[in-house]
Amino acid sequence: MRIPLELRTAMVDHLATCLPEEGCGMLAGRGSLCSRVIAVENELHSPVAFRMNPQEQLQAFLRMEEDDLELLAIFHSHPRGPQTPSPTDVVEFAYPEAVSIIAVPVNGGWILRGFQMDERGFTEIDLALE
Repeated sequence: MRIPLELRTAMVDHLATCLPEEGCGMLAGRGSLCSRVIAVENELHSPVAFRMNPQEQLQAFLRMEEDDLELLAIFHSHPRGPQTPSPTDVVEFAYPEAVSIIAVPVNGGWILRGFQMDERGFTEIDLALE
């Protein structure tokens, strides 16, 4: 999955504004190239869990459809780690065709890792941060 620098910046800026709570959102695009970041409110307002606001999530899907884009990834932060999906992340992940991106703040920056998830667990994939 390829994530241009300006999209990476927009994604981590959104996540930083959500701290100390988990932030979340979606990446849309075509093929393996992300072309849009869609920030979505974490309606749980929790430092250890997220649930996308359903109305904002629906609006995001409608915008993707209008612009002929696909859901490529769901992203969220783990403000205090870990850098891998939690058991809850795996159980609740509802879009197996999309990548799950976990972002963790470390020393004033962010570590981003991508995972394919299914009922058996997760496998890390390469993220090309351009």
